[in-house]
Amino acid sequence: MATATPVLVDCDTGVDDAIALLYLLAHPEVDVVGITSVFGNNTARTCALNTLRVLELAGREDIPVAVGSENPLVGEVTYLATHVHGGDGLGDTGIPPADESALSPLSATALISQLAQQFEGQLRILAVGPLTNIARAMDADPAIVSRVRDIVFMGGAADVAGNQSAAAEANIIHDPEAARAVLSAGWKATMVPLDVTMTEILTDDDRAALVAANTPVSTFVAAITDLYFDGYGADSFGHRCSPCHDALAAAILTGEVVPEVMPLLHVEVDCTDGPGRGATIADTRGRWKGFPDQSGGNCRVALKTDGSFPAKLLARLGA
Repeated sequence: MATATPVLVDCDTGVDDAIALLYLLAHPEVDVVGITSVFGNNTARTCALNTLRVLELAGREDIPVAVGSENPLVGEVTYLATHVHGGDGLGDTGIPPADESALSPLSATALISQLAQQFEGQLRILAVGPLTNIARAMDADPAIVSRVRDIVFMGGAADVAGNQSAAAEANIIHDPEAARAVLSAGWKATMVPLDVTMTEILTDDDRAALVAANTPVSTFVAAITDLYFDGYGADSFGHRCSPCHDALAAAILTGEVVPEVMPLLHVEVDCTDGPGRGATIADTRGRWKGFPDQSGGNCRVALKTDGSFPAKLLARLGA
């Protein structure tokens, strides 16, 4: 791991988060140095325990896992996505519970600050849940922004509809104020929105390949995605399948997926209480001149990928 890139993963470990973690843990150029949990797909504590399950499966119990925010910066949690990820967050497949004593004694905020100092100038953050932990860490230790190399986050919708409202994607609508804080912090940021994650699709044939591979990891992923295929896939596409939300963001971080279109844009988050709450308003007017980097842009936004990621993901998962 001496030459691998240190990565902190901030996640609400449900089905797609677990797949993203397994993808990163199998990548030789990545060193996952810490994981922080946040509410979203389930409670932050349950998501942390789910993370421990994934790390045990991968043989990486050495990675610290810290429990993070259970509530957004403003107001209360409006819902948890147990209807998509199952009551336990991992497809209700009967996976034995993790040992809570293995959780880090540090808070998520403290672990983020510690790793930003330890790996100053090198640490990359992959955030695949609501951005509450990141916003709170920035507030507690503003130097984090200058110490972190960059942040890649799965969330938002630029030129497509949301998935939790007509305008908003789930991770952003859970805590719009946190997303606004992160996007206005001035660090190097990349947004991986529904525009691309909904075009990289795992199919039932892919699940069959995972089953046939018959490894602990492939069997686990096949099991946890069954409910997800029925719920998310059937609802969104009319048939069983699964968008590669969080894993695609991980692959863009590693460089295994290079988006065909990923301009620097100005992105704002709607924090009003109206129907647009949680919308990520990306200024995509530059499309007519080939998307030159936008003056005053605060975020690179992945707008197009080539659809080939599922095959790469299966290879990393051993199928």
